[in-house]
Amino acid sequence: QVQLVESGGGLVQTGGSLRLSCTASGFISSINRMGWYRQAPGKQRELVATVIISGGAPNYSDSVKGRFTISIGNARNTVYLQMNSLKPEDTAVYYCKADSYSRLTVPNYWGQGTQVTVSS
Repeated sequence: QVQLVESGGGLVQTGGSLRLSCTASGFISSINRMGWYRQAPGKQRELVATVIISGGAPNYSDSVKGRFTISIGNARNTVYLQMNSLKPEDTAVYYCKADSYSRLTVPNYWGQGTQVTVSS
């Protein structure tokens, strides 16, 4: 099992910045990818960004490219999401996800979610 703990959400004005963090613990050798998803009220959960823990180019949704940056911490068990130039449409609950892109038997692990609210 892998446990994910998120932090860093909050309320910010349009154009502001926030940094989300997600730390994995437990059987972390089973996962090799971490990422962020978000779900706005009345909408489906959608991908924001993912990154391979060992390195490689991150993957971003078109809606956040150029504004958000995903990165892995030095200990390789924490993923960050730096969010700049925030817009009201970025308002959502943001979820951290950890999985394996190479071993399908590894389940998807999800954090509890952190609220991001961008006021206009």
